[in-house]
Amino acid sequence: MERLLSEVSRHHFPEPPATPEQIAAFEARMGWRLDPDLRAFYLHCNGASLFRPRLTANYRVLPLNEIRRARAAIRGSERDEDGPPSWYTVLYLQDGDYIIADVSRTQDGRFPLLDAFHETFPDLAETRRVAASFSEFLEKALASGDDFFWLDAG
Repeated sequence: MERLLSEVSRHHFPEPPATPEQIAAFEARMGWRLDPDLRAFYLHCNGASLFRPRLTANYRVLPLNEIRRARAAIRGSERDEDGPPSWYTVLYLQDGDYIIADVSRTQDGRFPLLDAFHETFPDLAETRRVAASFSEFLEKALASGDDFFWLDAG
């Protein structure tokens, strides 16, 4: 993760780090703890735009204060039929699309990341896993040249 964070700092548009107190307040407000990858990221930078500045970025890792339940961010609803309560926005991808973390599941202690296309959300068949962890996603995103790598995966 250190190598990836260093690359974000050198070649992209990171925000200042979150403090341990901000992380604790976030976790208390949300009712779940950041996994090790997300904790390392937010202690390094509290959000970042990749490849381009914030307003034009395809990839924008949300700061802690912008993370919300995916159903609220995408559908403007807290109803169960509008998405599971355990799906939270992590990256904004432009045009109302997000990468979300499923905080109800972990693999090796890390949350899987899912593609949340606003037009088909929360259809489980269309909300597919794109990475087993934030570090895997970040590595693939940084190597993508600013393309949405999972869309070419077939």
